Amino acid sequence: MTGKTPRTVLVTGPGGAGRTTVAAATALAAARRGDRTLLLCADPAGPGAVLGTAATTAVGVEPAEVTPGLWVARVDPADYFRNEFLALQERAAAALDMLGARRLDGEELTELPGAEQFALLQALRRAAAGDWNVLVVDLPPLRDALSVLALPERLRRLIGRLLPAERQAARALRPMIAQLAGVPMPAGWLYGAAARRDEELAAVQALIGSPATTVRLVAEPGPAAAEALRVARDGLSLYGLRVDALVPNKVLPTDSSDAWLATLAAQQQKCLDGWSEEYGPGSGSGAGWPLREVRHLGRDPRGLDDLAGLEALADLGPDLGPDTEPHADPWWVEDQREEDGLLVWSLPLPGAVKADIGLVRRGDELLLTVGPFHRIVPLAGALRRCTVSGAALTDGVLKVRFTPDPGLWPRTP
Repeated sequence: MTGKTPRTVLVTGPGGAGRTTVAAATALAAARRGDRTLLLCADPAGPGAVLGTAATTAVGVEPAEVTPGLWVARVDPADYFRNEFLALQERAAAALDMLGARRLDGEELTELPGAEQFALLQALRRAAAGDWNVLVVDLPPLRDALSVLALPERLRRLIGRLLPAERQAARALRPMIAQLAGVPMPAGWLYGAAARRDEELAAVQALIGSPATTVRLVAEPGPAAAEALRVARDGLSLYGLRVDALVPNKVLPTDSSDAWLATLAAQQQKCLDGWSEEYGPGSGSGAGWPLREVRHLGRDPRGLDDLAGLEALADLGPDLGPDTEPHADPWWVEDQREEDGLLVWSLPLPGAVKADIGLVRRGDELLLTVGPFHRIVPLAGALRRCTVSGAALTDGVLKVRFTPDPGLWPRTP
């Protein structure tokens, strides 16, 4: 292990936009630049068809080198579910034997719905612990990808609420408490399993939130993709995910003599002009998303030579290597007590509209809703001693006003 977080590019976009092609081309460019690179594919079929080499026709869950500097692995939900279930069955062996239950063999197990998400998180954790300079992840389609990327934070919160770590300190008292209460206490292995799972999720959350991790959006220019990008922008902002590029894929040439192709190309160009204005540098999307157009080859890219020709994907962005300094918190608190008696928490939400925003204070947490996306955020220490007195969305920034509670705020002498 290098002990460093790899430069990570999370590739996603609307279905059918060419995510796997863009991910493979991005990984190949990094490998040919001299970086030890892993391409991790969430599609069970793997990226073999895109890479077009005999060595990748049956890519496994263990990384395999397919060309100098480039390793490839895929996520296998069935393998993940089988291993997790068998491990749980082994830990519960005593209880199962007591009940006379017949144990299941690995061969008769098939994954349940939802296994794909957990298998991907495990694969990310393993990749983050590997000796890689660059990690490129071919994620599921956009909405599913955002759900997966938000999952570690949500699961850690649930684990912390259901099995608080501080309860482990009372482990020695559990037998006595069980006798007094007349009910069995949770087994020690349950708390141990929760602690291990929390540690694993923390590693994935650290990778996703690392300053060296960005999202690369792939979309084929058109009305459907435009709507998907507008919705996704809300989720990306809410979850604090940074975009290194918007990749318009399968862009048609504008100089075709064929009237039908020329019409399609003109429609694409109109869409691209709109994307540049809405998302590009200088737009309202934070710092803006660089647009890196990938031309249509007239066929689906196949093989390393085709991928190497997609020059627009070679740049991973400036100053985003493993040694990148932590970026500034995109959500900040302004102390306006002297002027207005308030603390103001600013949350950039470019593109969001007031009607799609929900805000609820619950204890020491803030429940945020932006469109179809939800996030529960713990309040900073100072804000916990305040009451929410209002909120406003101005120029793409949600400003939540907090009024110090006299009964909780320290008094100045």
